[in-house]
Amino acid sequence: MKRREFLTRSLGFATGAVGLAATTPAVGAMASPAQGHRILDLELFDTVRQRPVPSRLYLPQQARPEHPVPLIVFSHGLGGSRMGYSYLARHWSNAGMASLHPQHVGSDNSVWRGNPFELLQRLQAAAHESEALARVLDLRFVLNHILSFDQGPLFNTSSIAVAGHSYGANTAMLVAGAQVTTGNPNLADLRDRRIKAAILISAPPLIGQGPARQVLGTVSLPTLHITSLEDTINLPGYRSTVEDRIAIFDAMAQSQRTLVVYNTGGHSIFTDRTTRSGPETSARIKAATKELCTIFLRRSLYLGHPPLRTESMTDQPALRANPAAQSDVNSVQQGLSQWAYRHQDLLDRFTSRDTSMHSQWK
Repeated sequence: MKRREFLTRSLGFATGAVGLAATTPAVGAMASPAQGHRILDLELFDTVRQRPVPSRLYLPQQARPEHPVPLIVFSHGLGGSRMGYSYLARHWSNAGMASLHPQHVGSDNSVWRGNPFELLQRLQAAAHESEALARVLDLRFVLNHILSFDQGPLFNTSSIAVAGHSYGANTAMLVAGAQVTTGNPNLADLRDRRIKAAILISAPPLIGQGPARQVLGTVSLPTLHITSLEDTINLPGYRSTVEDRIAIFDAMAQSQRTLVVYNTGGHSIFTDRTTRSGPETSARIKAATKELCTIFLRRSLYLGHPPLRTESMTDQPALRANPAAQSDVNSVQQGLSQWAYRHQDLLDRFTSRDTSMHSQWK
Protein backbone atom coordinates (compact mmCIF):
# COMPACT_ATOMS: atom_id res chain seq x y z
CA MET A 1 0.00 0.00 0.00
CA LYS A 2 1.32 3.44 -0.85
CA ARG A 3 2.36 5.55 2.10
CA ARG A 4 -0.08 8.31 1.15
CA GLU A 5 -2.84 5.81 1.90
CA PHE A 6 -1.84 5.18 5.49
CA LEU A 7 -5.09 6.60 6.82
CA THR A 8 -7.33 6.26 3.80
CA ARG A 9 -9.17 3.38 5.38
CA SER A 10 -9.09 4.55 8.98
CA LEU A 11 -12.59 5.96 8.99
CA GLY A 12 -15.05 6.56 11.77
CA PHE A 13 -18.48 8.14 11.91
CA ALA A 14 -19.35 10.84 14.42
CA THR A 15 -22.53 12.39 13.21
CA GLY A 16 -23.29 14.32 16.03
CA ALA A 17 6.39 23.98 15.01
CA VAL A 18 4.23 25.10 12.12
CA GLY A 19 4.06 28.79 11.30
CA LEU A 20 1.21 30.36 13.23
CA ALA A 21 -0.76 33.10 11.57
CA ALA A 22 -4.38 33.75 12.37
CA THR A 23 -6.88 36.50 11.99
CA THR A 24 -8.29 37.92 15.21
CA PRO A 25 -10.96 35.40 16.23
CA ALA A 26 -14.60 36.22 16.53
CA VAL A 27 -15.69 34.90 19.90
CA GLY A 28 -19.18 34.06 21.07
CA ALA A 29 -19.67 33.26 24.74
CA MET A 30 -22.50 31.47 26.51
CA ALA A 31 -22.26 31.56 30.27
CA SER A 32 -23.23 28.40 32.16
CA PRO A 33 -22.69 29.41 35.78
CA ALA A 34 -24.91 26.64 37.13
CA GLN A 35 -22.79 24.06 35.32
CA GLY A 36 -19.47 25.55 36.38
CA HIS A 37 -18.23 26.45 32.91
CA ARG A 38 -18.75 28.75 29.96
CA ILE A 39 -18.58 28.03 26.25
CA LEU A 40 -16.52 30.11 23.81
CA ASP A 41 -16.87 29.65 20.06
CA LEU A 42 -13.67 30.69 18.28
CA GLU A 43 -13.75 31.40 14.55
CA LEU A 44 -10.07 30.80 13.83
CA PHE A 45 -8.32 30.91 10.47
CA ASP A 46 -4.82 29.65 9.74
CA THR A 47 -3.52 32.05 7.11
CA VAL A 48 -0.41 29.94 6.51
CA ARG A 49 -2.52 27.02 5.30
CA GLN A 50 -5.49 29.12 4.20
CA ARG A 51 -7.68 26.85 6.29
CA PRO A 52 -10.45 27.73 8.74
CA VAL A 53 -10.32 25.94 12.07
CA PRO A 54 -13.53 26.85 13.94
CA SER A 55 -13.26 25.68 17.53
CA ARG A 56 -15.31 25.45 20.68
CA LEU A 57 -13.76 25.93 24.11
CA TYR A 58 -15.39 24.73 27.32
CA LEU A 59 -13.77 26.85 30.02
CA PRO A 60 -14.14 26.11 33.75
CA GLN A 61 -15.41 29.08 35.72
CA GLN A 62 -12.50 28.79 38.16
CA ALA A 63 -9.87 29.20 35.41
CA ARG A 64 -7.77 32.25 36.29
CA PRO A 65 -4.15 33.28 35.65
CA GLU A 66 -3.41 32.59 39.29
CA HIS A 67 -5.25 29.25 38.99
CA PRO A 68 -4.51 27.82 35.51
CA VAL A 69 -6.38 24.66 34.59
CA PRO A 70 -5.46 21.55 32.59
CA LEU A 71 -6.46 21.50 28.92
CA ILE A 72 -7.78 18.63 26.79
CA VAL A 73 -7.78 19.00 22.98
CA PHE A 74 -10.43 16.78 21.38
CA SER A 75 -10.44 15.59 17.75
CA HIS A 76 -13.83 14.56 16.38
CA GLY A 77 -14.56 11.57 14.15
CA LEU A 78 -15.29 11.64 10.44
CA GLY A 79 -18.42 13.69 9.80
CA GLY A 80 -18.36 15.38 13.19
CA SER A 81 -17.95 18.99 14.27
CA ARG A 82 -16.84 21.18 17.15
CA MET A 83 -20.35 20.82 18.62
CA GLY A 84 -19.98 17.08 19.20
CA TYR A 85 -18.91 15.07 22.25
CA SER A 86 -20.39 17.76 24.46
CA TYR A 87 -21.18 15.23 27.21
CA LEU A 88 -17.45 14.73 27.72
CA ALA A 89 -16.54 18.40 27.36
CA ARG A 90 -19.15 19.56 29.88
CA HIS A 91 -18.14 16.91 32.38
CA TRP A 92 -14.45 17.71 32.10
CA SER A 93 -14.97 21.47 32.36
CA ASN A 94 -17.25 21.03 35.37
CA ALA A 95 -14.43 18.96 36.90
CA GLY A 96 -12.01 21.86 36.40
CA MET A 97 -10.38 20.89 33.10
CA ALA A 98 -10.81 22.96 29.93
CA SER A 99 -11.86 21.14 26.75
CA LEU A 100 -10.96 22.52 23.31
CA HIS A 101 -12.73 21.11 20.24
CA PRO A 102 -11.37 22.10 16.81
CA GLN A 103 -13.45 21.33 13.74
CA HIS A 104 -11.57 19.64 10.91
CA VAL A 105 -13.18 21.28 7.86
CA GLY A 106 -11.92 18.67 5.40
CA SER A 107 -13.53 15.77 7.28
CA ASP A 108 -16.33 17.41 9.24
CA ASN A 109 -20.13 17.28 8.89
CA SER A 110 -19.92 18.84 5.44
CA VAL A 111 -19.28 15.33 4.08
CA TRP A 112 -22.97 14.54 4.66
CA ARG A 113 -24.13 17.48 2.55
CA GLY A 114 -24.35 17.57 -1.23
CA ASN A 115 -25.20 15.01 -3.88
CA PRO A 116 -25.85 11.66 -2.13
CA PHE A 117 -24.38 9.80 -5.11
CA GLU A 118 -21.06 11.54 -4.42
CA LEU A 119 -20.95 10.63 -0.73
CA LEU A 120 -18.37 7.87 -1.20
CA GLN A 121 -16.03 10.26 -3.02
CA ARG A 122 -16.40 12.81 -0.22
CA LEU A 123 -15.63 10.19 2.40
CA GLN A 124 -12.56 9.03 0.48
CA ALA A 125 -11.30 12.60 0.16
CA ALA A 126 -11.88 13.15 3.86
CA ALA A 127 -9.72 10.11 4.68
CA HIS A 128 -6.87 10.97 2.31
CA GLU A 129 -3.40 11.41 3.78
CA SER A 130 -3.50 15.15 3.12
CA GLU A 131 -6.54 15.52 5.37
CA ALA A 132 -5.11 13.16 8.01
CA LEU A 133 -2.03 15.39 8.21
CA ALA A 134 -4.13 18.57 8.11
CA ARG A 135 -5.97 17.33 11.18
CA VAL A 136 -2.69 17.08 13.08
CA LEU A 137 -1.82 20.62 12.04
CA ASP A 138 -5.30 21.76 13.10
CA LEU A 139 -4.57 20.53 16.62
CA ARG A 140 -1.16 22.16 16.63
CA PHE A 141 -2.62 25.41 15.31
CA VAL A 142 -5.44 25.71 17.85
CA LEU A 143 -3.11 24.78 20.69
CA ASN A 144 -0.58 27.40 19.60
CA HIS A 145 -3.35 29.95 19.29
CA ILE A 146 -5.10 29.30 22.58
CA LEU A 147 -1.83 29.40 24.51
CA SER A 148 -0.53 32.53 22.77
CA PHE A 149 -3.51 34.86 22.95
CA ASP A 150 -5.64 36.33 25.72
CA GLN A 151 -6.76 32.99 27.13
CA GLY A 152 -3.21 31.63 27.41
CA PRO A 153 -2.59 32.35 31.10
CA LEU A 154 -5.73 30.42 32.01
CA PHE A 155 -4.15 27.08 31.09
CA ASN A 156 -1.50 24.96 32.77
CA THR A 157 0.93 24.26 29.92
CA SER A 158 2.41 21.28 31.75
CA SER A 159 -1.02 19.60 31.94
CA ILE A 160 -2.24 19.17 28.36
CA ALA A 161 -3.89 16.02 27.02
CA VAL A 162 -5.27 14.95 23.65
CA ALA A 163 -8.40 12.87 23.06
CA GLY A 164 -10.30 11.66 20.04
CA HIS A 165 -12.93 9.29 18.74
CA SER A 166 -12.45 7.05 15.70
CA TYR A 167 -10.70 9.14 13.01
CA GLY A 168 -10.04 11.60 15.83
CA ALA A 169 -8.33 8.82 17.78
CA ASN A 170 -6.01 8.37 14.79
CA THR A 171 -5.22 12.08 15.00
CA ALA A 172 -4.60 11.77 18.73
CA MET A 173 -2.22 8.82 18.19
CA LEU A 174 -0.19 10.86 15.70
CA VAL A 175 0.32 13.81 18.06
CA ALA A 176 0.98 11.35 20.91
CA GLY A 177 4.00 9.89 19.13
CA ALA A 178 2.98 7.24 16.58
CA GLN A 179 5.80 6.73 14.09
CA VAL A 180 4.51 7.02 10.52
CA THR A 181 5.99 7.77 7.11
CA THR A 182 4.24 10.55 5.22
CA GLY A 183 4.60 11.99 1.75
CA ASN A 184 5.63 15.34 3.26
CA PRO A 185 9.33 15.53 4.23
CA ASN A 186 8.60 18.61 6.35
CA LEU A 187 6.34 16.55 8.60
CA ALA A 188 8.67 13.74 9.60
CA ASP A 189 7.74 14.11 13.28
CA LEU A 190 4.06 14.69 14.05
CA ARG A 191 4.39 14.34 17.80
CA ASP A 192 3.49 17.36 19.92
CA ARG A 193 5.65 17.22 23.02
CA ARG A 194 3.29 19.46 24.96
CA ILE A 195 0.88 16.52 25.13
CA LYS A 196 1.19 14.57 28.37
CA ALA A 197 -1.59 11.97 28.01
CA ALA A 198 -3.99 10.59 25.39
CA ILE A 199 -7.52 9.19 25.40
CA LEU A 200 -8.18 6.91 22.41
CA ILE A 201 -11.84 6.02 21.85
CA SER A 202 -12.66 3.47 19.12
CA ALA A 203 -9.21 3.88 17.55
CA PRO A 204 -8.82 2.32 14.06
CA PRO A 205 -5.37 1.05 13.03
CA LEU A 206 -2.92 3.18 11.06
CA ILE A 207 -2.98 1.31 7.76
CA GLY A 208 0.07 0.75 5.55
CA GLN A 209 2.75 1.64 8.09
CA GLY A 210 4.04 -1.77 9.09
CA PRO A 211 3.50 -3.81 12.27
CA ALA A 212 1.51 -2.07 14.99
CA ARG A 213 4.34 -2.41 17.51
CA GLN A 214 6.69 -0.68 15.09
CA VAL A 215 4.28 2.22 14.64
CA LEU A 216 3.03 2.53 18.23
CA GLY A 217 5.74 0.93 20.33
CA THR A 218 7.48 4.25 20.97
CA VAL A 219 4.42 5.97 22.42
CA SER A 220 5.48 6.54 26.00
CA LEU A 221 2.88 8.86 27.48
CA PRO A 222 -0.08 7.50 29.48
CA THR A 223 -2.98 6.30 27.33
CA LEU A 224 -6.58 5.31 27.96
CA HIS A 225 -8.19 2.99 25.38
CA ILE A 226 -11.99 2.73 25.26
CA THR A 227 -14.06 0.44 23.03
CA SER A 228 -16.94 -2.06 23.09
CA LEU A 229 -17.64 -5.54 21.74
CA GLU A 230 -19.90 -4.05 19.04
CA ASP A 231 -17.49 -1.24 18.14
CA THR A 232 -17.34 -1.97 14.41
CA ILE A 233 -16.68 0.34 11.46
CA ASN A 234 -18.30 -0.90 8.26
CA LEU A 235 -17.54 0.96 5.05
CA PRO A 236 -17.29 -0.10 1.42
CA GLY A 237 -14.09 -2.14 1.19
CA TYR A 238 -13.19 -1.71 4.84
CA ARG A 239 -14.11 -3.23 8.18
CA SER A 240 -12.56 -2.55 11.58
CA THR A 241 -13.61 -4.25 14.81
CA VAL A 242 -12.87 -4.29 18.52
CA GLU A 243 -9.90 -6.57 17.85
CA ASP A 244 -8.18 -3.64 16.14
CA ARG A 245 -8.63 -1.46 19.23
CA ILE A 246 -7.17 -4.18 21.45
CA ALA A 247 -4.21 -4.64 19.08
CA ILE A 248 -3.47 -0.92 19.35
CA PHE A 249 -3.54 -1.18 23.15
CA ASP A 250 -1.18 -4.18 23.09
CA ALA A 251 1.22 -2.43 20.70
CA MET A 252 1.85 0.51 23.04
CA ALA A 253 4.23 -1.45 25.20
CA GLN A 254 5.99 1.62 26.62
CA SER A 255 2.79 3.40 27.59
CA GLN A 256 1.25 3.29 31.03
CA ARG A 257 -2.08 2.24 29.61
CA THR A 258 -5.56 1.17 30.52
CA LEU A 259 -8.03 -0.73 28.32
CA VAL A 260 -11.79 -0.76 28.80
CA VAL A 261 -14.04 -2.95 26.61
CA TYR A 262 -17.75 -2.51 27.26
CA ASN A 263 -19.98 -5.53 26.69
CA THR A 264 -22.57 -3.50 24.77
CA GLY A 265 -22.81 -0.46 22.53
CA GLY A 266 -21.71 0.20 18.97
CA HIS A 267 -19.23 2.56 17.36
CA SER A 268 -21.45 5.63 17.63
CA ILE A 269 -22.42 5.17 21.25
CA PHE A 270 -19.44 7.33 22.22
CA THR A 271 -20.87 10.32 20.32
CA ASP A 272 -23.65 12.57 21.61
CA ARG A 273 -26.22 10.49 19.74
CA THR A 274 -28.66 8.07 21.28
CA THR A 275 -27.93 4.99 19.19
CA ARG A 276 -29.86 1.82 18.47
CA SER A 277 -28.68 0.54 21.85
CA GLY A 278 -31.42 2.72 23.34
CA PRO A 279 -31.41 5.73 25.65
CA GLU A 280 -30.83 3.82 28.88
CA THR A 281 -27.79 1.89 27.65
CA SER A 282 -26.43 4.96 25.89
CA ALA A 283 -26.75 7.04 29.06
CA ARG A 284 -25.04 4.36 31.18
CA ILE A 285 -22.10 3.98 28.77
CA LYS A 286 -21.66 7.74 28.54
CA ALA A 287 -21.83 8.18 32.32
CA ALA A 288 -19.25 5.45 32.88
CA THR A 289 -16.99 6.87 30.16
CA LYS A 290 -17.14 10.40 31.58
CA GLU A 291 -16.19 9.13 35.01
CA LEU A 292 -13.37 6.92 33.72
CA CYS A 293 -11.86 9.67 31.57
CA THR A 294 -11.90 12.09 34.48
CA ILE A 295 -10.11 9.62 36.76
CA PHE A 296 -7.51 9.06 34.04
CA LEU A 297 -7.01 12.78 33.35
CA ARG A 298 -6.70 13.69 37.00
CA ARG A 299 -4.14 10.95 37.45
CA SER A 300 -2.18 11.88 34.34
CA LEU A 301 -2.30 15.67 34.53
CA TYR A 302 -2.51 16.62 38.19
CA LEU A 303 0.48 14.77 39.60
CA GLY A 304 3.26 17.07 40.67
CA HIS A 305 5.97 14.62 39.56
CA PRO A 306 6.54 12.38 36.54
CA PRO A 307 4.05 9.50 36.27
CA LEU A 308 5.24 6.35 37.99
CA ARG A 309 6.01 3.27 35.93
CA THR A 310 4.69 -0.13 36.91
CA GLU A 311 7.98 -1.36 38.32
CA SER A 312 8.40 1.73 40.52
CA MET A 313 5.03 1.08 42.12
CA THR A 314 6.40 -2.04 43.77
CA ASP A 315 9.62 -0.32 44.87
CA GLN A 316 8.76 0.06 48.54
CA PRO A 317 11.95 1.94 49.60
CA ALA A 318 11.36 4.50 46.88
CA LEU A 319 7.74 4.90 47.93
CA ARG A 320 8.66 5.27 51.59
CA ALA A 321 11.08 8.04 50.60
CA ASN A 322 8.32 9.80 48.66
CA PRO A 323 5.02 9.86 50.62
CA ALA A 324 3.36 11.91 47.88
CA ALA A 325 4.16 9.19 45.38
CA GLN A 326 2.64 6.56 47.69
CA SER A 327 -0.50 8.66 47.95
CA ASP A 328 -0.72 8.97 44.19
CA VAL A 329 -0.24 5.23 43.72
CA ASN A 330 -3.03 4.51 46.18
CA SER A 331 -5.28 7.05 44.48
CA VAL A 332 -4.68 5.52 41.05
CA GLN A 333 -5.30 1.98 42.27
CA GLN A 334 -8.39 2.89 44.22
CA GLY A 335 -9.81 5.12 41.49
CA LEU A 336 -9.48 2.58 38.72
CA SER A 337 -10.44 -0.45 40.78
CA GLN A 338 -13.46 1.28 42.30
CA TRP A 339 -14.60 2.45 38.87
CA ALA A 340 -14.28 -1.09 37.50
CA TYR A 341 -16.18 -2.52 40.45
CA ARG A 342 -19.02 -0.02 40.11
CA HIS A 343 -19.40 -0.68 36.39
CA GLN A 344 -18.54 -4.37 36.19
CA ASP A 345 -21.96 -5.22 34.74
CA LEU A 346 -21.05 -3.09 31.70
CA LEU A 347 -17.59 -4.54 31.22
CA ASP A 348 -16.30 -7.34 29.05
CA ARG A 349 -12.68 -6.51 29.80
CA PHE A 350 -10.75 -4.16 32.01
CA THR A 351 -6.96 -4.18 31.99
CA SER A 352 -4.60 -1.69 33.59
CA ARG A 353 -0.91 -1.75 32.73
CA ASP A 354 0.09 1.17 34.93
CA THR A 355 -0.75 -0.20 38.35
CA SER A 356 -0.21 -3.54 40.02
CA MET A 357 -3.81 -4.40 39.18
CA HIS A 358 -4.59 -6.53 36.12
CA SER A 359 -8.27 -7.41 35.98
CA GLN A 360 -10.42 -8.87 33.24
CA TRP A 361 -14.01 -9.82 32.78
CA LYS A 362 -14.75 -12.43 30.15
